[in-house]
Amino acid sequence: MRVPRTRREPVEVNLTPLIDVVFLLLIFFMVSTTFETRQALELELPKSETGVAAEVSPVTVVVTASGDYRLGERDLAPDELAQVLAGEAERAREQGLVVEADGRAAHAAVVHVLDRAGALGIRQVRIATAEATPTEAETP
Repeated sequence: MRVPRTRREPVEVNLTPLIDVVFLLLIFFMVSTTFETRQALELELPKSETGVAAEVSPVTVVVTASGDYRLGERDLAPDELAQVLAGEAERAREQGLVVEADGRAAHAAVVHVLDRAGALGIRQVRIATAEATPTEAETP
């Protein structure tokens, strides 16, 4: 007895759902990713328990542990700070000035920035700190 063979259709892989999922993942990661505009500096900011986050984008001066300065993306020598800060003084008067000083920076370097800001009439000056964790807040 002869058994008739049924003809099988070739199997086709439908890639449309796979492409849809890949595009959805791509869109998800593009939307959820944040981009950091600053160059990486290893700063150890002092801790603060009562700090409040800034609501505007003020002028930011960074003081590194070695006593160097940075305003925006530009590295500055101590003698260049006054001149470059004078160029940003109008915006700093309106939006404020934030000093991000490394916890290991010399006090004189921070005072130099504050002195230059005072000489330019910048009155809204804040010092950036990191938020203290509960265990750090309890230690004297």
